[in-house]
Amino acid sequence: MSSYNVLVTGSSGHLGTALMLMLPTLGFNPIGIDILPSDTTHYVGSIADREFVASILQNNPIKHVIHPATLHKPHVCSHSKVDFINTNITGTVVLLEESAKLDLDSFIFFSTTSTFGSALSPKPGNPAAWIDESVVPIPKNIYGATKLAAEDMCFLVHKETKMPTLVLRVSRFFPEQDDDEDRRAALGDDNLKVLELSYRRCDIEDIVRAAVCGMAKAKEIGWGRYIISAPPPFPNDSDTLRKLDENPEEVFAEISPACVPLFKQQLGWGFLSRIDRVYDSSKFVRELGWEPVYTFGNAVELLSQGKSWRSELTAQVGKKGYHAVSTGVYTVR
Repeated sequence: MSSYNVLVTGSSGHLGTALMLMLPTLGFNPIGIDILPSDTTHYVGSIADREFVASILQNNPIKHVIHPATLHKPHVCSHSKVDFINTNITGTVVLLEESAKLDLDSFIFFSTTSTFGSALSPKPGNPAAWIDESVVPIPKNIYGATKLAAEDMCFLVHKETKMPTLVLRVSRFFPEQDDDEDRRAALGDDNLKVLELSYRRCDIEDIVRAAVCGMAKAKEIGWGRYIISAPPPFPNDSDTLRKLDENPEEVFAEISPACVPLFKQQLGWGFLSRIDRVYDSSKFVRELGWEPVYTFGNAVELLSQGKSWRSELTAQVGKKGYHAVSTGVYTVR
């Protein structure tokens, strides 16, 4: 029998698949669990099923648990609040409690920048919000509320057991179309996603590398909550934040002069009329030595060479959708 040393939950989803594909290339031997079967899932079952979770953990020499399994924002329209509680909170608690019985090197919980909720969206005419770990979350839907509650359960179990536990609040990484109709109408999909790398997106390969940084440092750190997003190219000053609200193109021209002619003349792209928030991942970079590759600056360089701005892993994982049947822009079957 293989000696699996990493448990990955949600191994049939976007991030779980990426972890299952990339971790073996970095020297790990992951075992995947999910409620849906796939080529990257070894066992089908629910994280809320204590007997199922315990059997996986007790029968394998697991040293790291990576937990991205969740109901996401696209499920808000198709699942009940109780469904969200059962998966995002109860499932996480079961996994935490069973994991704490082992001598783990790390428990990595993938949360979301959506927990910040209403703190993210100042009204037009107000400067963009600079979001770092000091900002207090104000969840605005059941997705954000349950992920935040699960974060707190991670802290509680860590406090009780000293299990090395890190919460990674990840920004956008999905390849599906934007769910905002106005944004979709304003700019093409690649155009939007490349711009998002400057303030609210992270390539999935860089997220996997963030998890690996967490696995390496969790024992040393003990407990931590971090934002994971491509480092913003913008300075955090009042003038920049005001310009991002009023005329983002002016800011892009200042921080990356080459991107304006590249976007407008070569690619036929444009710029957003307003940027309302910027995610700052500098704490994770500083404390865990994360070195993201797929930044906005790198995307501009790749595009200028006629190359893809995404990682190969992003293309390999592809679009998975979130539902069994076609559902809005989230899932196309």
